[in-house]
Amino acid sequence: MSIVYVDTSVALAHLLSEDRRPPDDLWYSELISSRLLEYEVWNRLHALDLAGSHADVARLTLARLAFVELSPDALERARHPFPAPVRTLDALHLSCASFLRERGVDIAVATYDRRQARAARAMGFDLVPLSN
Repeated sequence: MSIVYVDTSVALAHLLSEDRRPPDDLWYSELISSRLLEYEVWNRLHALDLAGSHADVARLTLARLAFVELSPDALERARHPFPAPVRTLDALHLSCASFLRERGVDIAVATYDRRQARAARAMGFDLVPLSN
């Protein structure tokens, strides 16, 4: 069974009760992400002035995840071309997922970001099916 690498788009869809929400059973899987996700979530909640009202659920959601630290070894992959165009933060997430896979971890990627999904698939990652 794969460990699910959770992208920020999935965490925010869950926290913000967007029209697209990951299935509830996703949160009972073994989950991991880059420490970057934590900063992105809090930054977005503050930008939307929702940190006060969403702080508890954000903490609970983040507590379900294991984190890969933003070490030079984990981020090394981001210095090289990707098989599909990605934005900088997506490159950092995919680099962390690659770092884990290189260490023998079976990783599947959960993302709503189409560009990131395209690059992840091109890199050989399975994608977790999510509702739209």
